[in-house]
Amino acid sequence: MTGTRFHNGRIYTLDGAGTIASAIAARDGRVLAIGNDSDIRARYGGYPEVDLSGATVFPGFTDSHIHFASVGLLLCRVSLEDTATLDEALARVAAAAARTPRGAWIRGRGWDKNAWRLDRFPSRDDLDAATPDHPVALSSKDGHLLWCNTAALRAAGIDAATASPAGGEIETIDARPTGILKEAATALATAAMPAPTDEEIEAAVLAATPLAHREGLTGIHEVTGLPETTGSATLRAFQRLRADGRLSVRVLMGIPEANLDAAVNLGLRSGLGDELLRIGFLKIFADGTLGSQTASMLAPYEGVDANVGIAIHTRPALIDLVGRAAAAGIACAIHAIGDRANRWVLDAFEAALPATRRFGLRQRLEHVQVIHPDDLPRLAAAGIIASVQPIHATSDRDAADRYWGERSRTAYAWRSLQASGAVLAFGSDAPVETFSVLRGLHAAVFRRNPGDGRGPWRPGETISMEAALRAYTNGAAYAAGEEARKGSLEPGKVADLVALDRDVVRDPEAVAEARVALTVVGGVVRFAL
Repeated sequence: MTGTRFHNGRIYTLDGAGTIASAIAARDGRVLAIGNDSDIRARYGGYPEVDLSGATVFPGFTDSHIHFASVGLLLCRVSLEDTATLDEALARVAAAAARTPRGAWIRGRGWDKNAWRLDRFPSRDDLDAATPDHPVALSSKDGHLLWCNTAALRAAGIDAATASPAGGEIETIDARPTGILKEAATALATAAMPAPTDEEIEAAVLAATPLAHREGLTGIHEVTGLPETTGSATLRAFQRLRADGRLSVRVLMGIPEANLDAAVNLGLRSGLGDELLRIGFLKIFADGTLGSQTASMLAPYEGVDANVGIAIHTRPALIDLVGRAAAAGIACAIHAIGDRANRWVLDAFEAALPATRRFGLRQRLEHVQVIHPDDLPRLAAAGIIASVQPIHATSDRDAADRYWGERSRTAYAWRSLQASGAVLAFGSDAPVETFSVLRGLHAAVFRRNPGDGRGPWRPGETISMEAALRAYTNGAAYAAGEEARKGSLEPGKVADLVALDRDVVRDPEAVAEARVALTVVGGVVRFAL
């Protein structure tokens, strides 16, 4: 591979010394040298050059929590993401039914009863009127509920006699299923749906990749996604693309919880692989979500005396899962939204500390959306990474205040976590939210959406722009155990970089209007305006 010289930029290397340069030389996918234009030109003047045209450059961004294959698959499904009312959502589903062969499944996602100002969940009866001839299953915005019509319930074998599974709920009114399946109960319907082929999943990854590069992403942590993409099919797709030379985003691959025994028996360990595709962690769900009111809480939701959410696993079960994984050299990334879920997960990580330290595992708490003040210092003390998604705070602020009340003081507590010594790794949770890193940076620094006249939400938990950038670069690399190879622009590290058309360090407010001008992976330009 020939070298490349990038010059005429303002390059924030995000190394330990805070080095700022104007030029980089790269060869064979790695950084050779960093310095000023004249020095790099004198040493590497024969290399083909890329003029950065004064752009602001950072190490390539990594999304530390994304359902990448799901992003691609959902491009071909019904999107309800920006619907303002139930009727608008039903109209979109009816339009999809009109172009779908009778009897074929209609899939979609993105509905949010909170955005619809609906004081109930949507029902099978709502859907039946719009789609009498198709089974329909629509995932909620957070992915933890399925809204099904009668035909879908029938296909899944769900009726008034069907018991809710452990860790889930078939919602009923007067013993009749309403069409809403919560948490583990969603698997009952998923099992009845036709699974996408390996070729479809591969196509989904290929469809999502240029969108990721457009956002400045050079790496992802695939935390598994839609039920049909959580098994070996997604890993097979990444492997085929890696072998064919078509994988242009670096992937840290999660292992679904259901595959723990298979992974242990095969001898898989965190870190297996190369710089393009590596095994990362076991993904575990401890609870549900805020939007669905299934996050596991120490005390009931505001105004609902009986509801403390859904614990997917008991505390002893979590301790057992994490312990078995750690003993086999596999790190865990555990979804925990509510304060009870976060406490139980911390208990499990602490119980596994001897094996964690023996194997040098990077254990991760995913989301950490609301945490009890007593538990907040425990992450740093046990070396647990806070893998969080800034965009959730700006999307969830109204629901958090409504359902958690004053507990929201320690919700999305990035500054407090950082001050405690915990490492932050930022992601998006796409397709639940946008995977725009620039939107994520804005949310982290300002805790409001651009143009939101209400101002910042819980402003005491904002962080600096540099800290937010490091969470998308240094922190993401550390969470993957790859800080020696990526996360900053230094000689010997991978030549992954992103250029923005504005200097968001000097002017953080500019991030609201900034655009990605260039994305480079391994010295190869993958996106340019």
